[in-house]
Amino acid sequence: MHTIHHLTAADGGWMSGMLDVFAEAFEDPQSYAARRPSAAYLQRLLAGDSFIGLVARVGNRVIGGLAAYVLQKFEQERAEIYIYDLAVIAAHRRQGVATGLIRRLQEIGAERGAWVVFVQADPPDAPAIRLYEKLGVREEVLHFDIPVQRPTQ
Repeated sequence: MHTIHHLTAADGGWMSGMLDVFAEAFEDPQSYAARRPSAAYLQRLLAGDSFIGLVARVGNRVIGGLAAYVLQKFEQERAEIYIYDLAVIAAHRRQGVATGLIRRLQEIGAERGAWVVFVQADPPDAPAIRLYEKLGVREEVLHFDIPVQRPTQ
C-alpha cells in the first residue's frame, strides 16, 4: 500500500526521488536528472507558496510524484492550481496512485482557497486522458510555447 506525502522545505531527498520517477516515467533523464537543482534551491521552492510537490511512497521508495503550481488570479481573490507533471512508475500504475495524488492536491487546493485544478494532456497519452476525464471536465484548447528572447528590431 502507498502513502501520499506533501513535500516541505525539509524534504529535498523525497523531491530527488520524485525527479527520479519523472526521469524514468517520461524517459527523459536529460530534463529530470542531468542538472538537478541545488539543495538550497529545492528548499526555497518547497518552502514557498507557489509550488506544491506530492510524492507517493511505498516504504522509503518514491513510486509516484506530482508537481503543481499555484497561480494567484488577478480578476478575483482566488487561485488556480496547474498540474505541471504527474507520473507513476510502471510497476505501480493502475493501482490508484495517480488518482490519490490528484485527490490530495484537491484537498490542498481547498485549504488554500483555489477554485480549480487544471492539467493538460497530449493526445497520444491515452491513459492520462482517461484518468483526467474520470476526474474532471475535458476542454479542447491549443497550447503554444513562446520562446523567451528579445524581439529583433
